[in-house]
Amino acid sequence: MTEPLIYDQSVPGRTGVILPGCDVPETPLPTDLMRDDLDLPEVSELQVIRHFVRLSQLNMAIDTNFYPLGSCTMKYNPKINEDVARLPGFAHLHPLTDEEGAQGALAVMYELQRWLAEISGFDAVSLQPAAGAQGEFAGILMIRKYHLDNGHPERTKILVPNSAHGTNPATVSMAGLRVVELPSDEDGNVDLEALRRECDETVAGMMITVPSTLGLYERQILDVIQAVHDCGGLMYMDGANMNSQLGIVKPAELGFDVMHYNLHKTFSTPHGGGGPGSGPVAVTEKLAPYLPGPIVTIVEEPKDENDAPLYGFTMPEKSIGRLKVFHGNFGMHTRAYTYMRVHGAEGLREVARHAVLNANYVRVKLQDDYHIPYNRPCGHEFVLEGRFEGVDEVHALDISKRLIDYGYHPPTNYFPLIVNEALLIEPTETEDKQTLDGFVEAMKQIAKEARENPALLREAPHTAPVRRVDEVKAAKQLVLCCRPIPAPERAKNEQAS
Repeated sequence: MTEPLIYDQSVPGRTGVILPGCDVPETPLPTDLMRDDLDLPEVSELQVIRHFVRLSQLNMAIDTNFYPLGSCTMKYNPKINEDVARLPGFAHLHPLTDEEGAQGALAVMYELQRWLAEISGFDAVSLQPAAGAQGEFAGILMIRKYHLDNGHPERTKILVPNSAHGTNPATVSMAGLRVVELPSDEDGNVDLEALRRECDETVAGMMITVPSTLGLYERQILDVIQAVHDCGGLMYMDGANMNSQLGIVKPAELGFDVMHYNLHKTFSTPHGGGGPGSGPVAVTEKLAPYLPGPIVTIVEEPKDENDAPLYGFTMPEKSIGRLKVFHGNFGMHTRAYTYMRVHGAEGLREVARHAVLNANYVRVKLQDDYHIPYNRPCGHEFVLEGRFEGVDEVHALDISKRLIDYGYHPPTNYFPLIVNEALLIEPTETEDKQTLDGFVEAMKQIAKEARENPALLREAPHTAPVRRVDEVKAAKQLVLCCRPIPAPERAKNEQAS
């Protein structure tokens, strides 16, 4: 039996909140701030609890289901991370606390900066950026300012492969520079000849994701870096996929000048639905003066071995400035710090090894049932085509909708754009073989259904509480209230559309 909507349960006089007696003089609310048309339901506390618990049970989450969402790394988040982030000394610390009263938090940030530098091989790190895209923005702003300071205002061109994250070209445009897209070759790598043709005195740098959004390592990455450096440009690495390289590859040693991390992906902090994120940016020594600030430094060395250093905030000499109010997403810093402490150096290497192992295991298991356009050893994710020869009416979206019936969250659809009907699959390192085998079997069964009964996929999902919605109509006619639209108004909207 379906529970009535919360509005349908409303009865005048019911209340879900009992306020304590007022211990200060009562003051009437200003009438100009009150709304007469705010038709809120009048329900009991129990009805409110049941309503929101029921809604929560309709959601799919990493704690309840396998979530192979390519390019997002929706892996399990150890609960110890949450326990540490909720310690009163961290959770209750006001962001305006002076440095002397926040030494514990500053020590965590300082160590996190140091560890992120060690893992990537770079010389300096700022925790300021609040998300991966903001980390990108910081990197390109630093590249631009570096060239301006060195008397090269003509360097306004950023090279971006067509297999890049979608935020890369947007970042370049926001920074006031010009995007030049580079094609991929038949093996999924950057077309080296096309790159070399673009290398001239107007190149400010290149943004490249390693591994790419195809889930592939660039076989010619050293040649790519060399070509850009030879024409005076700087190399930016999108580190969103760093979870496939932890403890194995240091980007700075390859020749990169700047990169950002996605703490919420690589170091296991909950994200999705718009946040929270964190995108620390790491740089070589020549770009360190341009880091966004403030960054945490040791302002007074310990007097003896029993003493602790004094930490403080410092603004780099030529900083591009602040990117966020206060000091980044501190809750994400504590979670990432905990994750690193628990795993240690060898544990982080195992994270990368298992991420790559799981992705290649699923790829090989599915290669006979689906077309994999770049079917070679991958990093932490791979892309296949969600279509079948001779079954024109089935698309990637239909496969994803059918997966819901099998209890799995769909992978990323239609990205990267250079693959037709793309399904980008990332198993993550936290899933075991039994889970992966179940997912593989479901994908194989769906491929069989697509050939024998395509209508089954076209009408999926069959068991979800919400069936397919008209996404175009939903975008044009947003319903931001849980109360059903009255029939006359609904008819009017449908007529207008």
